Order: sequence, then structure tokens, then C-alpha cells
Amino acid sequence: MRTLVHLSDLHFGRVDHVLLGPLRDLIETIAPDVLVVSGDLTQRARPEQFEEARAYLDTLPGPQIIVPGNHDISLYNVFRRFVKPLERYKRYITEDLDPIYIDDEIAVLGVNTARSLTIKDGKVSRDQIDGIRQRLSGLDPSITRIVVTHHPFDLPDHFEERDLVDRAPMAMKVFSESGVDILMAGHMHASHAGSTAERYQMGEYAALVVQAGTATSTRGRGEVNSFNVVRVEPMKVEIDRYGWNVIHNSFQLVATDKFMRSGNVWTEHIDGMLAAGL
Repeated sequence: MRTLVHLSDLHFGRVDHVLLGPLRDLIETIAPDVLVVSGDLTQRARPEQFEEARAYLDTLPGPQIIVPGNHDISLYNVFRRFVKPLERYKRYITEDLDPIYIDDEIAVLGVNTARSLTIKDGKVSRDQIDGIRQRLSGLDPSITRIVVTHHPFDLPDHFEERDLVDRAPMAMKVFSESGVDILMAGHMHASHAGSTAERYQMGEYAALVVQAGTATSTRGRGEVNSFNVVRVEPMKVEIDRYGWNVIHNSFQLVATDKFMRSGNVWTEHIDGMLAAGL
């Protein structure tokens, strides 16, 4: 089994600093095999915000798979936005915009979906899609394949279609061919876990979607600060969601979702029954 801690939308520059110590302490206790951060490390891509984010990340365990979000591109500086969109991110966080971690149980691929030409939307390029295919080819079939982006490939029905990353259907076709198991994302400041089966009718393929809320930002959008702990086995995944409890000043477990795999299809498991069979 592998354990991943999934943080997203930290938004340094708009952080509730009360949360930082308890979050760090709990992550140390969990002792993840991989720490995933799915974008928006800063609020406005300013140097001091990246410095604060970098300093905090240095207190957390590794290895770390980090991808940028749309807030990590300068908004008001036109030159920096279009000529050097992620220069500060690469200087302070990592030069690798498409990081990868592979061991004998999991392969975690980070993919940059942040773009200069949009304010908040994201896109995955054809070259990135081909790169995912190439990086996953030849892996042992038993390895669980995980793709990490800031912008989501799937969301519940009450979100708008335009919130999905651009070229999502094209990417999903390659994901089905490459056996991608889990899609981890952020951006919406809303927690969610589910299957892609309803949105993408792809025969005997359905990936597991794991959406993280904002771990530390004051921009909660109606949901408490939260993060995910994803426990991965070859045929089973459990997602624990931890939410901030203002009474106890700590992150506490608030929900657990369980999914089982049958072939290349991930389905929610509820009280010993598959949700698709209810």
C-alpha cells in the first residue's frame, strides 16, 4: 500500500496562518510516501508569496509532486504573464513543470495545465498528452497510475462544463489506453471523489477522480479548509478527507470514500456493495 497526502490551492498571500502548524504536524504523523500539491501555491504569483510557499514546503516530507495553478501566473504584469508566465514558480518552487515519481507500486505524473491566455481556465496540450502516453508505456500492469493536474478532468453535475480542463476528452482517450487509474486535481476549492463513468462513456474504462479543497486559503467558497489522504492498493483506494475544526483548532477526519477496481473500471464501494449495482 502507498499513502499520498493531497494538498491543493494553498494560496500563500491569502493564507490562514493558524492552520499551517497543525497541518504540518498532522502530515508528519501520517508520514506519506508521496506529497501531492495540485496547484495555486500563491494568490498573485508575487516573489514574497512564492518565498513563503517554498519555506513551508521545505517543512513538509518528500518526495513531493507539485504542479502550478492559474494563480501562479502573474495576473496584472502583462509582460511577465505572457513572456515569463511561470518564471517565478520555476525559480522558487521547481523547474520541473511535469514532475514524475515511480516506484514498484505507483506512478505519479504531474502535468502543468496553467496557461497565460486565460484568467482561470486550464489546458492540456497534445504534446503533454503524448508525453503521458510515453511515460506510462512499458510500466508493469500492477502499478497504479496517477495523474496530477490543477484543473480537473471531471466534476459533479452541479459544476459547469467550462470548469473542466480544455481537451479533457482527448486526454481521457489516452488515459483509457494507458490505464490511468486516478486523476487528482484542485482549482474548485471543493472536495469530491467519484468515477468518470457517467461523464465519459468509454466502455470498460472508468478512472477515479480525487478533488481536493483548499488546504490553507481564506477563500473557502463555503467549504472548510481540507485536504485528502489517499491510500492506494492495486485493487482498492480509500480517500480520507480531513477538515478544519474551529472548535478544536485542528484538522480532523470528516469522511472516507472507498473505491474498488474491476478490470479498468473504478467504482465506489458503499457498505460492502458497489454503488453501480445499487
